[in-house]
Amino acid sequence: MTVDERARAAAQAALDAKTKPRGSLGRLEELAAHIAAIRGTPEPGRLEAAVVVAAADHGVAAEGVSAYPGEVTRQMLANFEAGGAAVCVLARTAGARVHVVDVGVGRPTGNIAHGPAMMQTEARRLIDEGSACARALEADGVGIVALGEMGIANSTVAAALAAALLGVDPESVCGRGTGIDDEGLGRKVAVVRSALDASSVDRDDPVAVLAGLGGSELAFLCGVALAAAEHNMVVVLDGFISSVAALVAARLAPAAAEAMIAAHLSPEPGHRLVLDALGLQPLLDLGLRLGEGSGAALCLPLLAAALAVLDEMATFATAGVTDAGR
Repeated sequence: MTVDERARAAAQAALDAKTKPRGSLGRLEELAAHIAAIRGTPEPGRLEAAVVVAAADHGVAAEGVSAYPGEVTRQMLANFEAGGAAVCVLARTAGARVHVVDVGVGRPTGNIAHGPAMMQTEARRLIDEGSACARALEADGVGIVALGEMGIANSTVAAALAAALLGVDPESVCGRGTGIDDEGLGRKVAVVRSALDASSVDRDDPVAVLAGLGGSELAFLCGVALAAAEHNMVVVLDGFISSVAALVAARLAPAAAEAMIAAHLSPEPGHRLVLDALGLQPLLDLGLRLGEGSGAALCLPLLAAALAVLDEMATFATAGVTDAGR
């Protein structure tokens, strides 16, 4: 996709005509104009939103890189289905649907500390499945798709992917994830180093990197982001892990990044590096590190507010208010 700069300019002109000083709503105005550019119209109106939560297990969990055991992935999947998880609560508050997809719970990928996560054919299959999911949501009237994930040890997988794609040291992208202590963090860094050493793939081939170091849910979300961008849907990124999936998508199709909005900045040290690589500035910085798409769901009312201002706010002319022209 290519964003429509004429739609952005027209939306900004419409915002400038509203009963307020020019630019006084700050990033809310930028957000409205950017959504207009993504959608290809200066009047995008209200947009239905969905949070896609992809869940999978990871072989690298056996290395003790998470504060939680692997069975928590399956348990949380049931919690999502019951509507009791944080993302479910926040999505309900925002009036958004939650679409949970099991792409590998009980079927862990290979342990990346010792070898590839999956074959490239499997990675491509998962990307295709994610793309099909996005197309189905678009056909069902969804205009905003938020990326969420669940998978014990997937912050380790994301760190390995980020280190490979960005060409940085593992220490700069490894964080505490679910709350590991200093010893656990050291172990996590060592595991990511081992994964990079065990992977002999071409670092300039995003699918090869994804297959060698990634996870099933990240491959699926990569596909969601690719197809959503292609269909002019707004793609809202959650934290570090979903942003790494989006980075893979952007490496495959650079224009896809133009459809992305970063919901927030997480405490994971690699998140800022990934967002910088995508050219994105987060909307919020609240210390969120839960994942699930919770931060993305929290930001959906901000997008709705930006669109409402563009759609509903009176102009100087309609309200009979004198415009100072600035």
